[in-house]
Amino acid sequence: MDFAQFKRIQSRRSFLRDCGGGLGTIALWHLMAREGRTAPELNPIAARDPHFPPKVKNVIFLLMDGGPSHIDLYDPKPALGKWEGQALPESMTKDLRLAFIKPTAKVWASPRVFQKSGQGGVEFSDWMPHIATRADDICMIRSMHTEQFNHHPAQLMLNCGSPLAGRPSMGSWVVYGLGSEAESLPGFVVLRSGQSAPGASAGNWTSGFLPSHFQGVPFRRSGDPVLYLSNPKGVSPELQRSTIEGIRDINQQNLDETGDWEIASRMATYELAFRMQSAGPELIDLSQESEKTLEAYGVNNDTTRPFGTNCLLARRMIERGVRFVQLLHGSWDHHRELIKNLKKNCDMTDQPVAALLKDLKESGLLDSTLVIWAGEFGRTPLVQLNSLEKGGEGRDHHPFAYSIWMAGAGIKGGQTIGATDDLGLNVVEDKTHVHDLQATVLHLLGLDHTRLTYRHLGRDFRLTDIGGELITKALA
Repeated sequence: MDFAQFKRIQSRRSFLRDCGGGLGTIALWHLMAREGRTAPELNPIAARDPHFPPKVKNVIFLLMDGGPSHIDLYDPKPALGKWEGQALPESMTKDLRLAFIKPTAKVWASPRVFQKSGQGGVEFSDWMPHIATRADDICMIRSMHTEQFNHHPAQLMLNCGSPLAGRPSMGSWVVYGLGSEAESLPGFVVLRSGQSAPGASAGNWTSGFLPSHFQGVPFRRSGDPVLYLSNPKGVSPELQRSTIEGIRDINQQNLDETGDWEIASRMATYELAFRMQSAGPELIDLSQESEKTLEAYGVNNDTTRPFGTNCLLARRMIERGVRFVQLLHGSWDHHRELIKNLKKNCDMTDQPVAALLKDLKESGLLDSTLVIWAGEFGRTPLVQLNSLEKGGEGRDHHPFAYSIWMAGAGIKGGQTIGATDDLGLNVVEDKTHVHDLQATVLHLLGLDHTRLTYRHLGRDFRLTDIGGELITKALA
């Protein structure tokens, strides 16, 4: 071939592109070979081996968006009554970071009545009577804390281990590490209810810099579980199948040429969507459930139906092998009218959560499923006044001390871990960081949080960043 002919078929730009792509493909090949792989897996989220024998196979994460008030639900503080209507000394509030009130705000004691439940005497507010019946399955942690005191960064910290956008969420890390046993459903599913979108929105279930097939997939409770899942009018399953096969052949050719794993993600997504066209509608068809089950979850009640339906769907997903199910319910951000609005959220969620725990236990699924109930932070014992009218009182954000709970496989139930001071301001026993919770969740799944890493921008990232210690008292 002479030079003139070469110039006609090879531009400078294409020459540089092809050489760069070739070198990149060689580098990718060597990286995959070092990891024992010579090509992207046909099913990128197929079940994989954990680091060590797991206690847990599946996770249901009940995310209470907005920051539920720990001192009105799980952490009684009778000493607050002595300070009712008074400002605390400056020495007690000088280190507080507050979003909307000043440290001179008056103390507001909780009007809730608490009762010890179960053999371990775990305490619950009178607004959580149904969850209280599952006390012996629950490990209450009253000593949580985080550095973030606004919703968006605090939710990212809880879900992604960092207040910065763009990091993978916990569900994505779990599916990346373990894959999924669900062949016709995503490995990570998101269900939403309540009156507002979460502060971090899709950041709560993003795959960040992980390949896109690890991100959470939002499902709906009725109609198409995922928008546009059904075939358009006039498109038969046979035509849809042949179309997907044609697209797959083109993508495979591009994958062979570039080695780009995002193409493998795209191929896997098309294949999963096709299988979901039959599995999705079957999943949300609750006519298979008994009337007793529907009643227990509150599906037939207007107040409990949205969250109750999601709890029941979560159980059905776990049965079908979905690895991580996240339920988001908002909003618990009660800056005003806390008594009315907190009661409303408790009425919507208390019965369904208790039904979920009972159902999982009776079916044997609780032996392999971890259930987490958590918000991004708690609320202050100081009042936020929005008007002088009675009933308008609220509470500000409080990241320094708050409560969450876990139940299920690998968890020692019927106990309370940690303690806050007499006012619920600071942790005084078994201080537990968000990274500690994340490390413990991964440990129960058989994953070492220090080894579950992904190389990005020249460094190895992990869910727990550079922190994380196991909550050993919580482990059975």
